[in-house]
Amino acid sequence: MENHKPIDILNYIKRINYFPNVYITYRIMLTILVLVVFTKRSFLKLKIIKNYLRSTMSQERLNGLVLLSIEKKISNEINYDNLINNFA
Repeated sequence: MENHKPIDILNYIKRINYFPNVYITYRIMLTILVLVVFTKRSFLKLKIIKNYLRSTMSQERLNGLVLLSIEKKISNEINYDNLINNFA
């Protein structure tokens, strides 16, 4: 028995054109598999980077990053026009 690649099977289903729903379903299934693998790979890379950063980051830098994050959240919530009008 020959080993067929998934793309060969997909092309064959498209070529015979008897079952259009099978073609669509198979195409979706192949797309989902690629997306799952890509997502897993991305999370693995992110995990490696986070572990590296945790092991090399000093407490002072970590505190600075936390402050930047908090200040960004606060600055997004501030209405600067009202603040300027109240101050003036």
